[in-house]
Amino acid sequence: MHDTSAVTIQPGKIIRSEVDLALVNLNVTDPFDRLVIGLDQDNFRVFEDGVEQEITTFSSEDVPISLGVILDLSGTMTNKIGEARAAIMEFLKAANKQDDFFLIGFNAEAELMSSFTDNPEHIQSRVSLANPEGRTALLDAIYLGISYVKTSKHKRRALLIFSDGGDNHSRHSRGEIKRLVREADVQLYAIGFYDPLGYPYKTLEEIHGPSLLEEITEMTGGQVYPGGHLEDLPAIAAKIGAELRNQYVLGYTPSNHDYDGQWRKIRVKLRPPRGVPPLLVHAKTGYYAKAQ
Repeated sequence: MHDTSAVTIQPGKIIRSEVDLALVNLNVTDPFDRLVIGLDQDNFRVFEDGVEQEITTFSSEDVPISLGVILDLSGTMTNKIGEARAAIMEFLKAANKQDDFFLIGFNAEAELMSSFTDNPEHIQSRVSLANPEGRTALLDAIYLGISYVKTSKHKRRALLIFSDGGDNHSRHSRGEIKRLVREADVQLYAIGFYDPLGYPYKTLEEIHGPSLLEEITEMTGGQVYPGGHLEDLPAIAAKIGAELRNQYVLGYTPSNHDYDGQWRKIRVKLRPPRGVPPLLVHAKTGYYAKAQ
């Protein structure tokens, strides 16, 4: 595993404004996949549809998060459920006391197994009693998760998916979920429990599972981490927790004032401090403008 410690560049600062803004949450990592903290507003440039925008707010605060745990309980997870339970336990151990959580389990249907709670032990107990069987409705579970997390008390919202990525029973299509993910101000991460390359009993859905998880999470600035080895789970859980807590939030008033409901592409570029190696930005890829 990579070293998950954070690299501090310089002291950060917080600038606030009451203007109605487009907000972009992002992480920055170095060539060793370590988080880079301590960057300042002047280190960032934001472009919308290729046009540079004026950054008017900047924050690097650690604020409470409302987080949905989405657990795959389909038959393809039968030999992986122990690792998934262990990963959830490790992640909840790393959570902050102010966070709250809910749990969705899915096989042929998606079900809210626990409404919002600030008690991680309650989520763990529900997970420990769940057993995998049946088909897979991952896309329906993501739909339910995004719909439910919008009722959260915290403004920072995220979903963490524990799955092999296969889907063979959802009512919602891949295209529908991609649009929903783009519209929602929710960050998605996943721990993917994939069978080894060359495993002879993979279904077609399992083969395409990794690309599905990667596509959906990366749109939001999140990532997928493979979770096949128990010894790696504490480091993976700690890394996702650190990424959720060590984010920069940039705000700007779009120079395009049209309320046309169209997709606006966002790109964040860095002006790194002198002498720093190449850095990588993880941010959402855009948003839909409001429609009149």
